[in-house]
Amino acid sequence: MEQFKGVLENVNGVVWGIPLIVLLMGTGLFMTLRLGALQIKHLGRALRYVVINEESGHGEISAFGALCTALAATIGTGNIVGVATAMTIGGPGALFWMVVSAFLGMATKYAEGLLAVKYRVIERDGHTLGGPFYYIERGMGKSFIWLAKLFAFFGAFAGLLGIGTIVQVNGISSAVNGFFDPANENTIRLFGHDYSITVAVTAVVVSFLTGLVIIGGIKRIAGVSMVVVPFMAMSYVYVSLLILICNYKEIPGSILEIFTEAFGFRAAAGGVIGAIMVSMKIGIARGVFSNEAGLGSAPIAAAAARTKEPARQGLVSMTGTFIDTIVMCNITGLTIMVTNSWNLGMEGVQVTLNTFSTGLPFDPVAGSFILMASLVFFAFSTIIGWNYYGERCLEYLVGGRGGALILYRWLYIIAVLAGPFMTLSAVWTIADILNGLMAIPNLIALLALSGVVVTETKIFLRRTI
Repeated sequence: MEQFKGVLENVNGVVWGIPLIVLLMGTGLFMTLRLGALQIKHLGRALRYVVINEESGHGEISAFGALCTALAATIGTGNIVGVATAMTIGGPGALFWMVVSAFLGMATKYAEGLLAVKYRVIERDGHTLGGPFYYIERGMGKSFIWLAKLFAFFGAFAGLLGIGTIVQVNGISSAVNGFFDPANENTIRLFGHDYSITVAVTAVVVSFLTGLVIIGGIKRIAGVSMVVVPFMAMSYVYVSLLILICNYKEIPGSILEIFTEAFGFRAAAGGVIGAIMVSMKIGIARGVFSNEAGLGSAPIAAAAARTKEPARQGLVSMTGTFIDTIVMCNITGLTIMVTNSWNLGMEGVQVTLNTFSTGLPFDPVAGSFILMASLVFFAFSTIIGWNYYGERCLEYLVGGRGGALILYRWLYIIAVLAGPFMTLSAVWTIADILNGLMAIPNLIALLALSGVVVTETKIFLRRTI
């Protein structure tokens, strides 16, 4: 097993090496420059479009529903566990690079949303299918179908075996177990190992609820997301802001430390570049894991939006990265900093658990419960959102064969059921690898079709300003 984990780490090191980081950041910077810093100039308009849906246009769900579906998939363990992991491994400076990648990623996400709507396929029954696989095939040409299929293949497996299932349900079960049975006093023997009963119960309940939602397809997923996402996001932000208010004296020093660490000013002589690269690599990787800008997943949901304006949906899609990383991950990171939880030798969810237990002005048990509830809602929304992504990727690969989609759905539920009993470190590595492999064909397409994005944007802005 250790040898297998070593192989995975080596593969992950290759996939998430300097070339991919340069490609991700470079694509975001390139689109930012070509679009004239659109993510700054038109953020206000984009946020207005989130709550004002178009009255006409093709699609299965509203633009807000498409955004909530995309946010359901992105607002997950990355916002809680991912931020904590980035800061314990890469130092506080990783948070800075997460925000930088998100800022550039907003331009990338805009381009993804625009292209998804422009090149989507709408069937006679109103069923829509779109995303990187279609803007590669229809935008770049038939000779690049192999690249489209490559993206769809990685996307289907990322949902089933990586970011969509095991990582998320493992986070849920760990949070529930840590709150209700931290000492594992009530156990049950499964697969030759002893597990807390809370883990087993959580696996069954979450897989059952997942089945109830995903069997209803995109409309049910969007319906659940439009209720869960705004509620959980606002609740988490309110509680996190309370932590910052209670520890406001620590905020200036924390911000200074984030910038100091981001540029390696505290590294030993000769180690500055190395310190910066570690911080940058971890921050960007976790940022992409959280907001998925450049990954190519969010455009699959954007393609289902009821709209006739590709650029308008691009603006709506762009707000997802702003909300997910620049707002929520930043708040999580600052709460971890002001409570000094990142520097206590803890890992993963324990870092954020300490933040909520010690940073709030009431009983630590209440803070632990709030974090557990947040993590459960966050991770569950990601599970249902990524099922939709995985199914649409598979639908492109197999041509919409109903039997294959039903099988995928059941395998997805089984993966959720089995997730709490699997080794998490290897799964996180697999998720990172699949994310990186998805990003490569998508980023190639964005660069190749950047001219289309610029032209569509100019036409839209000229007509609507």
